[in-house]
Amino acid sequence: MPIYEFRCGRCADFEQSHPITSVPEATNCPVCGEPARRVMSAPHLSIAGSAAYRLIDRATRSAVEPEVVAAPPAAPRSGGARRVTTNPLHNKLPRP
Repeated sequence: MPIYEFRCGRCADFEQSHPITSVPEATNCPVCGEPARRVMSAPHLSIAGSAAYRLIDRATRSAVEPEVVAAPPAAPRSGGARRVTTNPLHNKLPRP
């Protein structure tokens, strides 16, 4: 069930859970018992802070605010490194 926020005129705001089909426009304050009206607030869609959300936020931020770098990336080494395998079956493979 979704959580809805209500505001009491005498007390602080409070939250209550109601089914979507029967959300009241007003309810009684659990502290003082006065009527409290429902207020529009930002939805709580997910819990941010996980690695996936940090990655999404960083990618979104870099589209608008690219990271500043001190120098261009290092060039790859010329000649390329030869891969050495110790598997004897690889000796039977054709060489380029």
